[in-house]
Amino acid sequence: MHAQSGGTSSSYSRFGMGLLNDQSQSFNRNMGGVGQGLRYGTRVNKQNPASYSAIDSLSFILDVGMSLQRTRYSLDSEMQTYDNTAFDHISAGWRIFPHVGMSIGVVPFSSIGYNFSQQNDVVLGIYNQQTATQTISYYGDGGLHDAYLGVGWEPLKNISIGANIGYMWGNVNHQVLQSFAENGTSSSSYSSLSTYYKASLKTWKAELGVQYQYPLNADDELTLGATVGLGHKIGSDASLLRTTQSGDTIQQTVPKAFQLPMTYSIGAAWRHDQQLTIAADVTYEPWASCTAPQLQSNGIYAATKDAYKNHLRVNAGVEYVPERYSPQYHRRVNYRAGLYYSSPYMKVNGADGPREYGITAGLGLPIQNSWNNRSTVNIGVQWVRREAGSNLITENQFRINVSITFCETWFHKWKFL
Repeated sequence: MHAQSGGTSSSYSRFGMGLLNDQSQSFNRNMGGVGQGLRYGTRVNKQNPASYSAIDSLSFILDVGMSLQRTRYSLDSEMQTYDNTAFDHISAGWRIFPHVGMSIGVVPFSSIGYNFSQQNDVVLGIYNQQTATQTISYYGDGGLHDAYLGVGWEPLKNISIGANIGYMWGNVNHQVLQSFAENGTSSSSYSSLSTYYKASLKTWKAELGVQYQYPLNADDELTLGATVGLGHKIGSDASLLRTTQSGDTIQQTVPKAFQLPMTYSIGAAWRHDQQLTIAADVTYEPWASCTAPQLQSNGIYAATKDAYKNHLRVNAGVEYVPERYSPQYHRRVNYRAGLYYSSPYMKVNGADGPREYGITAGLGLPIQNSWNNRSTVNIGVQWVRREAGSNLITENQFRINVSITFCETWFHKWKFL
């Protein structure tokens, strides 16, 4: 059993930009990650910035979340378990003008974290056929974060538009250390080799959103939503440093090595009488057109387009509140559930990376026993399975998400009689 404090300990985070994070808030995540068609006056929904126009005019919203996770890694008959904690998000939202809402926040974009090794026997000499144990150790850490500022505006009744503009930054660090041992002691017959891959990324990020509310009848409403994220080349370099035991050093630098894809998302949410919400989203990201630094078979470190695959994600979720304004506490609890499927966005040694399946459930618990209290503690559980082809690791993850959403009435005007 091992415990680590990073956001992940997955060997799949060696590839691409690491494991992509779900950038939703806790209430979205507990509904399978949906968000394109969701609009609330008391929550911040970063999934679609057009939803900010629904933020209540008298409230200030602050949402902070984190997660705890246990992951079991299995390959053939071998298994290992890791525990991790991760920062999920911090966001705030408020209304700045009639029909105009704003949000700011920080969310993780990707996570890198792993530490493992492989051993095998090799022949050291051509004539004496002496063997030694070769150990290749892999270590990596880092990841990217997105700090955003968003605005949503409802210029026409039932039609809202919005935009998130962000600054994305982080580090990508990978190490591959190769050493040899004979009879349990270090061998000088073969020189050890250390390879370091490093990049410090800084770039912008932007997405545009739209929502359309269509009243079906007095109790039912359908909201359609869509967002487009703008892809672009990142103006940051990637470097490779290789050193041997004898002191030989090779260094290569790749300019503008990384790239972000366009992102296209559509979704819908049906809401009945402020009790039941059912939603579904589809997201497509053409990562195959993006570059990433790769070490070629000829020893050249270069930006190529063979590291990624086009990525598809499908989400569905439901939320049920028995009676939103009931004097009874348990009837004001928000009950949530969802599921999702995600195709691989990365390649692993030339083959398809892991597919991901997830099932989620959670509760939104009012902080105070008062019908007009809108602050909640959100608690959710999530099961995630990542699996790729044969001879690759399968991951089964159990995650607990916890967040606090403060939604307080700060902007009342006092009236004295």
